[in-house]
Amino acid sequence: MRGEDHGHNELSGTVHGSAVQAGTVYGGIHMRIGTEAAGQIQQTPWQLPPLVRITDRTEELFALEQHRARTAREGYPALAAVSGLGGVGKTAVALTWLHALRPQFPGGQLYADLGAQSPNGPADPDEVVAGFLRTLGVAAKQMPSALADRAAMYRSLVADRQLVVLLDDAATAAQVRPLLPGGQNVTAVTSRRRMPGLIVDGCYALHLEPLATEAAVELLEITLADGRVAAQPDEARALVKLCAGLPLAVRVAGARLAARPRREITTMVRALTEERGRLEALAIEGDHNVRATLDLSYRGLTPEAARLYRLMGLHPGSEFGTPVARAALASDAAELLDMLHDANLLVDAGEERYRFHDLVRLHAASKAEEEESSQERVAALRRMFDHYLATATRAEEIVDPQHRTMPRSYGAGSVITADLGDDAEGALDWLELELPNLMTVIQRARPAGFPAVAWQLADALWPLFLRRKFYDQWRAAHSEGLAAAEQLGDTAAQCRMLTSGGVGELGLGSHERALEMFESAARMFRMCGNTLGYARALNYQGLAHQRLGRLDKASELFARAAVELPACGDRRAGGLARLNLAEVALARGLPEKATADADAAYVTLREVGDMYNAARAATLLGRVYLARDLLDPVEDLLFTALSTLRGVAADYETARTLESLAQLAERRGQQDVARDYYREALDLYSSVGGSESAGAQTVRTQLAQLESRSGD
Repeated sequence: MRGEDHGHNELSGTVHGSAVQAGTVYGGIHMRIGTEAAGQIQQTPWQLPPLVRITDRTEELFALEQHRARTAREGYPALAAVSGLGGVGKTAVALTWLHALRPQFPGGQLYADLGAQSPNGPADPDEVVAGFLRTLGVAAKQMPSALADRAAMYRSLVADRQLVVLLDDAATAAQVRPLLPGGQNVTAVTSRRRMPGLIVDGCYALHLEPLATEAAVELLEITLADGRVAAQPDEARALVKLCAGLPLAVRVAGARLAARPRREITTMVRALTEERGRLEALAIEGDHNVRATLDLSYRGLTPEAARLYRLMGLHPGSEFGTPVARAALASDAAELLDMLHDANLLVDAGEERYRFHDLVRLHAASKAEEEESSQERVAALRRMFDHYLATATRAEEIVDPQHRTMPRSYGAGSVITADLGDDAEGALDWLELELPNLMTVIQRARPAGFPAVAWQLADALWPLFLRRKFYDQWRAAHSEGLAAAEQLGDTAAQCRMLTSGGVGELGLGSHERALEMFESAARMFRMCGNTLGYARALNYQGLAHQRLGRLDKASELFARAAVELPACGDRRAGGLARLNLAEVALARGLPEKATADADAAYVTLREVGDMYNAARAATLLGRVYLARDLLDPVEDLLFTALSTLRGVAADYETARTLESLAQLAERRGQQDVARDYYREALDLYSSVGGSESAGAQTVRTQLAQLESRSGD
């Protein structure tokens, strides 16, 4: 069935002489033909298909009408192109707009199905124009033979007529141009492809997206019309979400339910929940069929674009960038992505990113299963996984060059890495943007046969988790990473997942769980004779005891680590242990010891080039001086730390430094300065941990107290 969302009417009236209409003729043509000379307009065609009820297209219809009104004021014909995914309701929207114009355009309505998806190929513009001329009363013997002459005659006949034209299912702008009537007439073009070429003709381009949930529920209720939607509102919402807002899918699901009035909506929800069978479930006896609709768009692709479409159906997430498409194809993909976008099989998500409509993704995946060998599917998936692992590892190197990156393993062939530049904030932004995809890769890697990818990618996410506090994802990534490392029997990987994952548990407040993980890692290090790893585990255990309020035990463990780590050759980790000792000493009310430990940590971390943790030590040293009421050295320390922390996009630590600067300003009686620092710290704490995080709540209290004192 060509076009979409409409039915057929029989042709009524009388036609004298030969009459041929390209595509399917819809509606009535009321004719008053005598022996008048050819070329005189003697009939009023009303060819538009009947209206179909639509929902939630008010803004689109308003935009179309605004375009028409503007062109009318300026003396130009109105031309609009409505594009979108097959089944999204393009024809229904165009019909709703054009039918409403009938009182203002008494000259009639012309319709042609341009057959972009026809098995026989698109309709020839020559034949379509000829059909229009016959409809308008031109006899065969007066019909020009050349397309240019036919188009000129067509424009002459309708120049003063005031009619509307619907060119449905267009293939290209070149097919459409000879069919534009000119004058003060209105033309709507529908196409599954975007038609930027028509913009030069003054076209208004309208792209239709799937329906919002509530509008899709309304469409389902209209389709059923038996009260089941009102009786089962939650089930109805679940159903239209599985249809992903595609009007054709909603109508098909509704029609299947309407044919079984005793069936609950839940039954259809269950039928659509299983992804593998969803497209098959959205069909009615081979007539209205979501899969068939998508097949039509798929058949119009070049072989190269079709292959990219299939392979991206294997992508683990719903949105992706150009580099991962290049990895999937193992060659350049930019132009092919443009082709898929122009065919409305991909949605432009901005900044060279794309996403699939849910049902299109299922269709692409099914095509990959049908047309790609299992070996090529596995290879393409591995190339995409490798892209994410390699780029995340590069981001890790940029953000935290001091982090001990463990070896990475990749599949065969070259690995495509996204260009992240050298900016830490940009690298963190990439990790955060891709986090949904990265988490899906971690979850899918082990079942796909790539367990090493799971723990290595979890490891590469350490800087993001540490700086931006995605604690739930932190836990999930390291839980799966640990399972993968255990499957491989990789002791080093298991220990990394236990220690890094334990730090995430501390952030979640699961201090006992964190301690168990650190102790497990310590036992494994000891069993395999890894003295350095064991010393590092002492430091981690100290962190857990510190959070549990066992400051004496924490101090003991940190002191041991501070001695053993440098002895094992890791001065940096020894400096971190001294930093932790200083934190505990400050909490225990030992400011002189805290000063000595913080200063020693600051010196060591600067010497080994760990400027991020050196800045943390400087902030702590500033806090210690504040506690001792020694204000003179505080400002330089804190500003030094602030400059470094801003440069590496460490928002949480930046907030801690700003909080200390606010306290310093308060001590000096600079209330306005303190207020500004507190507000900036509050914004950063809220952006990292949420407005109800401990840091945000503390600063909010301090800010309120400051305001109260200022009021006094």
